[in-house]
Amino acid sequence: MKAIYKKEIRSYLTSMIGYAFIAFILVLLGIYFTAINIQSAYPEIGYALSNTSFVFLIAVPVLTMRVLAEEQKNKTDQMLLTAPVSVGSIVLGKYLALVTVFCIPTAVICLYPLLLAQHGTISYPMSYTSILGFFLLGAAYISIGVFISSLTESQVIAAVLSFLVLFVTYVEEGIADFFPESAEGSLFAFVILAALLCLWIGSMIKNPVVTGVLAAVAEAALVILYFVRPSLLEGRIQDVFSVFDLSGHLDNFIYGILDLNGIVYYLSVIVLCLFFTVQSLQGSAGTDETPQEVHKRKSEEDFCGGRKPPPSETGLLFVLSGSVSDCRCCDCEFDRRTAADNLYTD
Repeated sequence: MKAIYKKEIRSYLTSMIGYAFIAFILVLLGIYFTAINIQSAYPEIGYALSNTSFVFLIAVPVLTMRVLAEEQKNKTDQMLLTAPVSVGSIVLGKYLALVTVFCIPTAVICLYPLLLAQHGTISYPMSYTSILGFFLLGAAYISIGVFISSLTESQVIAAVLSFLVLFVTYVEEGIADFFPESAEGSLFAFVILAALLCLWIGSMIKNPVVTGVLAAVAEAALVILYFVRPSLLEGRIQDVFSVFDLSGHLDNFIYGILDLNGIVYYLSVIVLCLFFTVQSLQGSAGTDETPQEVHKRKSEEDFCGGRKPPPSETGLLFVLSGSVSDCRCCDCEFDRRTAADNLYTD
């Protein structure tokens, strides 16, 4: 994980994407900070942060669109997944690298209350609680972007989908008001959500029969519930949409309240998105084997199946790592010396 983390940090800080992300956040926040805190002499930075939270709708998709989509497009994801490291470590290393990039503008923002203190009296706890909420919101948005990037090999599609999902969470309250609070309105919305959820699960498990059965059971359960206890559906779609209101949980932090429920909520979103990312990558690989098992199986297939791999791929990897000492799958009497001879001959 450490090597992946360093690689990702290096790639973002040696390209324009990382610096564009940092500059975009600081420039927009600087505009609101100047207008609200400097010109209007407002003593707390939370109001400026709240008005700037929409910046994540653009900045996060640009930052996360290539994190996994590029690996799939360049076909380097298979090499990465067969490396002797767990998929969870790969995802976590990439995510922590993105959060580290986000920590740079956050560290700069932490200096703003000190600047305001030079011109008046401010509440440090309230200011830094607001910054904490702003950071947690950004970290949660980044985890969503990482998950969506794992679903496609196109960076453009990943960016567009990330923007749409983040936009929906940003205007969630307005979307919830679109549906009536009646049982019929909730049933209609739940049927659509259940169908979309089953399609997503089907894309991960690659089993149309199980997907179809799951969808039929879910839709039947909703219809039965509507006829048996319609009162249970009244207003429930609004409650469901409120779960996805990420920006709404920022309000308590802006008011200087260290909301433990909000902290748990943002951390839960991060954990769930990273978990779904791991499942998506394992599903795209089409195997239930661990990376170490895939690593071993491919080595046996390459050397025992009569195919001599290119030196830039399997040969160098297995010879130098020493992960294969003798062939145990057949009587070809393969050992590292044979691999070394083939490697240097090539």
